Amino acid sequence: MWNAISNFGDAAVTLPLAVGCAIWIAASDRRVAAYWLVCLSVGMAIVGATKILYAGCGIEIREIGFRVVSGHTMLSSAVWTTCIALFLRRSGRSSVGITLGLASGAIIGAARVFEEAHTVSEVIAGWAVGSTVALFFLRSLDKSHVQLRGTVVAAVSLLLVSGIAYGHNAPFQSLIDRYSPTICRRIL
Repeated sequence: MWNAISNFGDAAVTLPLAVGCAIWIAASDRRVAAYWLVCLSVGMAIVGATKILYAGCGIEIREIGFRVVSGHTMLSSAVWTTCIALFLRRSGRSSVGITLGLASGAIIGAARVFEEAHTVSEVIAGWAVGSTVALFFLRSLDKSHVQLRGTVVAAVSLLLVSGIAYGHNAPFQSLIDRYSPTICRRIL
């Protein structure tokens, strides 16, 4: 059961959703769409940096059981929160979307703990980074006063994308495991 929940946070699901959201936003304002991708990239860079430092350099904080920021939790908190909030924005219920998205990120994070893929501290860090990405972007979107078009088409498209992508796994962890030692040797 936990694996089925955890799969909703895999990059194979969340990254196509994030790109779909960017395309949807770009139909109304390309700068805002680019800003969404930049915000998400910053969150992904934080996750990637911790994974490289642990896998390649062995850096961890043993006292709190922290090795890496949970990528599943960060991506699910950022992408699902943004996606659901965008769906409900036109009806004036984006705060409900934010709440549902943040809750889904927390549930996916809990699944990662129950699967023993991450510790509580790693999931909390992932949820904090992902939530910050989503809230920061959504706040800037509200300030921009951009009105998104095609909500129904976008919703159907993104549901199809997530349905097709669900159950697949992105190969990022194997790439990190393979190349991190070389990166750390060059940095240190």
